[in-house]
Amino acid sequence: MSDFDCDLFVIGGGSGGVRAARMAAQRGARVLLAEAAALGGTCVNVGCIPKKLYSYAAHFAQDFSDAAGFGWDVGRTRLDWQRLKANRAREIARLNGIYEHLLRSAGVEMLRGWASLVDGHTVNLRTTDGARRVRARHILVATGGTPSVPELPGRELVVTSDAMFDLEPFPARLVVVGAGYIACEFASIFQGLGAQVTQVVRGAQVLRGFDEDVRQFVAQEMGKHGIDLRLGAEVRAVQRAGAGLAVTLADGRVVEADAVLYATGRVPNVNGLGLDAAGVRQAPSGAIEVDANYATSVPSVHALGDVTARVQLTPVALGEAMVLVDHLFGDGKRQLSYEFIPTAVFTHPNIGTVGLTEDQARKAHPKVRVFRSEFKALKHTLSENTERTLMKLVVDGDTDRVVGLHMVGADAGEIVQGFAVALKAGATKAVFDSTVGIHPTAAEEFVTMREPLPG
Repeated sequence: MSDFDCDLFVIGGGSGGVRAARMAAQRGARVLLAEAAALGGTCVNVGCIPKKLYSYAAHFAQDFSDAAGFGWDVGRTRLDWQRLKANRAREIARLNGIYEHLLRSAGVEMLRGWASLVDGHTVNLRTTDGARRVRARHILVATGGTPSVPELPGRELVVTSDAMFDLEPFPARLVVVGAGYIACEFASIFQGLGAQVTQVVRGAQVLRGFDEDVRQFVAQEMGKHGIDLRLGAEVRAVQRAGAGLAVTLADGRVVEADAVLYATGRVPNVNGLGLDAAGVRQAPSGAIEVDANYATSVPSVHALGDVTARVQLTPVALGEAMVLVDHLFGDGKRQLSYEFIPTAVFTHPNIGTVGLTEDQARKAHPKVRVFRSEFKALKHTLSENTERTLMKLVVDGDTDRVVGLHMVGADAGEIVQGFAVALKAGATKAVFDSTVGIHPTAAEEFVTMREPLPG
């Protein structure tokens, strides 16, 4: 230790960085962590957690409506946007405190400031009090991603997902530009909260990379909920129009809005990190290139999470952090498989998915069987709610193994998490068929589908 100030210097206090710092410290390593913003990164502060809270809030509008069919007279309802924002902020502050407590109790030294690489073992830290240099045996870059907005006239008038939780005032008319999960989620959330939402999608359908049935089905359901989905459309310019904004599309049509959200992708958050100076190799996108042990082209410098642009999911960053710490300060046996990673999209209705899409399965396996079911959930049968649920299994015809499982419907993420364990364990369709369902639930449909689709 005579040559180094610490065993591990972590740049970034998001999910991956905090997990790596805490686990390394618990193994006896001397760890320093630098973060200039709130602990928890995107997920805790402007991502997963506040998004799910707002999704819950948005669902109440439909619940109030459904209640009438079950004999309840709810009366007039009204969203208090200011109260929702304040309550969310209080919860996020509580989580920030938990993160800080976990780090301090593990023995991690926290440094509030901006860190950049000087070389493979040296970090320059800038704080409001000045600058200092730290020598580290290992350096971890875990700075996550940041929203990306393309160049267009009026770019300065749009907002990104980071700003959506504190918009002021609440946008009565919202234009969402993008087709990915962030765009679809915010479109659903703000429609549920009471906004008139127009979603502009350049391609032919939302959610590229998801199963085609899922894409078509959720677009249909989002439309039924009231979202004006403009497929094959593109924004040419955004400009001020009185107290609001005017969004001009490529076909000349104009959509009026109070706010315009650009959710057109995220890029690695690498500006100012000194990667070039340290010799750390990056992809053209800016993503840091790493090997199987998350080492960069400079062996003492590691990176994980969204900054590597592998799989941009918080649980993946957490898993990568555990593997890295075991590699640096353990026996190196821990591994992370990128197969059968489950994910959810908190649209209305929700999406839950794990494994291969039907198209991916047909490319990977000579014979594929597909089981598909669509129905109106029991919860909606006594109301005027027309929302429907989709469930789909994709099976390798040669081995009978279930290689893909997809759902669009209420609590899809909660349901698919459990089935993800089954797919990870190699469950076959015969195992699904022999499993007794829990009745009456939507989830039981996954173990009662018997007839494959023709072809």
